Amino acid sequence: MVDLNEIYKSADWKSEKHVPAIDIEKGDNKIKIKVMVGKEIAHPNTVEHHIRWIDVYLILKDGKLALHVGRAEFNAHGDSATKPAVSFVLNTEKTGTVLATSYCNIHGLWQNTVEL
Repeated sequence: MVDLNEIYKSADWKSEKHVPAIDIEKGDNKIKIKVMVGKEIAHPNTVEHHIRWIDVYLILKDGKLALHVGRAEFNAHGDSATKPAVSFVLNTEKTGTVLATSYCNIHGLWQNTVEL
């Protein structure tokens, strides 16, 4: 069996442009999750070197279930392309860990987590 922790890379998003930065806003039974790759140091967005997708999960504190919140795919690369960023709003009061993963077509899989 493959251990995914051996495949995903992680670092401080402030010093590594591939790591998804996670911002959380809580209020009124809602949690707003914003994830961006290249928040502090811009990631290239060329045909040759780009972020292909971002996935966001909520791992509930009361169990080991990972809820897939959503995915954003970035299909346009170059001067007119969007930055790799996505936002989701959850209607919940549950707590746990937000896990964001991203994929760079050259440097592979990256992850980051933030506690709610």
